[in-house]
Amino acid sequence: MGGNISIIQLVLSVLIFIVMFFGIGFLLNMLLRSTWFMAIIYPIIVILIIDKISFFDYFFKPASAFGQLADRLISLQTADVIILVSGLLGAIIAGLSIKLLRKNGYQMF
Repeated sequence: MGGNISIIQLVLSVLIFIVMFFGIGFLLNMLLRSTWFMAIIYPIIVILIIDKISFFDYFFKPASAFGQLADRLISLQTADVIILVSGLLGAIIAGLSIKLLRKNGYQMF
């Protein structure tokens, strides 16, 4: 995705992605009364973040679209992968916290 990234930018990006996807995941899980909704939908969000082709190309030109997606996934740098995985970690933590709250008797969650 990007060029050189400093360690401070990496740490801040990881924290932002964890908090952002925890918050979005927590709210979606609470409103939709599901536990793992954001963790399941997160790979689609990652694909939309890293690809440079239209969403509809995955349906109308799947061979070239998935080929380009594979090339983009392979060309990701280590820092990009760490940041994107931290977003998945935030979504998983949101699912775990909703599950824990439900177990402890909070019925509104």
